[in-house]
Amino acid sequence: MNISTKKERFGWYFYDFAASAFSTTVVTVFLEPFLTSIATNASVGGVISPFGIDMNPGSFFFYCTSISVILQVFIMPLVGAITDYTGRKKQLLGLFAYIGAFSTIGLYFLDGENYLFGGGLFILANLCYGVAIVALDSILNDISTKEERDKVSSSGFAFGYVGGGILLLINLLMFNMADDNSKGEVVRISLASAGVWWAIFTIFPMIWIRKYKIINVAPKKTNLVKVGFHQLFNTIKDIKNYPMTLTFLIAFLIYNDGVQTVLIAATPYGTKELGLSTATMTKVILLVQFVAFFGAFFFSWLSGKIGSKNTILTTLVIWSMGLIYAYSFLDGENGFYALGILIGFVMPGTQAISRSLYSKLIPKGKEAEYFSLYEVAERGTSAIGPLVFGLSFDLTNSYRAAVLSLIIFLVVGGVILMFFNLKKAELEVSKYS
Repeated sequence: MNISTKKERFGWYFYDFAASAFSTTVVTVFLEPFLTSIATNASVGGVISPFGIDMNPGSFFFYCTSISVILQVFIMPLVGAITDYTGRKKQLLGLFAYIGAFSTIGLYFLDGENYLFGGGLFILANLCYGVAIVALDSILNDISTKEERDKVSSSGFAFGYVGGGILLLINLLMFNMADDNSKGEVVRISLASAGVWWAIFTIFPMIWIRKYKIINVAPKKTNLVKVGFHQLFNTIKDIKNYPMTLTFLIAFLIYNDGVQTVLIAATPYGTKELGLSTATMTKVILLVQFVAFFGAFFFSWLSGKIGSKNTILTTLVIWSMGLIYAYSFLDGENGFYALGILIGFVMPGTQAISRSLYSKLIPKGKEAEYFSLYEVAERGTSAIGPLVFGLSFDLTNSYRAAVLSLIIFLVVGGVILMFFNLKKAELEVSKYS
């Protein structure tokens, strides 16, 4: 086990600080409405036809998001396997981070009717954002012992919430001060600023994180892409040797699907069910970012008292209570702010502690390839939740009922997690490592 320095850990934290600006400023707030307006400018009769496929301009951003996620699902495991064989975790983190950052900077030139240009840059940036996280997560085991894992993982998320929140606050202040004629320019500056922020603060992990010893050595003159695909299939077969790891991964896939859908559903619930303004929604987004900073440290402390598994189960109970509140009692702006505080507080507990718990279930030398499966479960398979939400809304014509339907994911995921045994999982990993 390598003992990390404080500077090295801060380098790792700073990557979250850097990259989260892309998530908040670009993905959550500014790009969707702006790219939709660009696509609308290019439409004929209310329709655009990229590559001969007719669609509503309002759908274009979401199709781009889906394409980038599908690409992540295929590329993450491949990059994970290559990362473990080369040992170049930091170098691959930097490679994908800077491709993503410069693609984001290029969004400054999104204007007029060039929606395909903007969509292409976003697909590339979002792809790189997701793939870089695999390399980042794989370093967690190198910079912390098992006992420190919850604290270190939570600190990384806390830095991310602050970094994303600070830049978003700056950009929202600029946007609100701009007159109508300059708002488009301010949006383009805001989009590019996320790339600049991403690039600048990625310098710290590039300087402070060291290179680690390679555990799995590929034969000389080996095609690493071929090795990557081969290792991907081996990983899928290998995980059957670790039934407790697989149990956790299944539980995570289910309850995370519910959590991610709640985050997606919050905006339509606020705007359409409660009639809240866009200004209110952006304030809630900012509130969530900064409340999450404190939630990350609280649940890190709680995990030290009751354990990682029980902490995650506690967060799932809180999420469920939030859904019941949204269904039965939530009414008006103040109530939505209260829900935002609840979401912001509990979100890092679920995210950070799940990541740190999973990190304890990985065979040594296979961190990147196993974390690639984790990221696929987090990003690439969260499809059933939105489907259930949509079907519930179609059947009831009520966002309240649709939100409540998501509780099934939290309950089922939590029940499966109750069968997970950490000590048994660690024995399984030590047996086959």
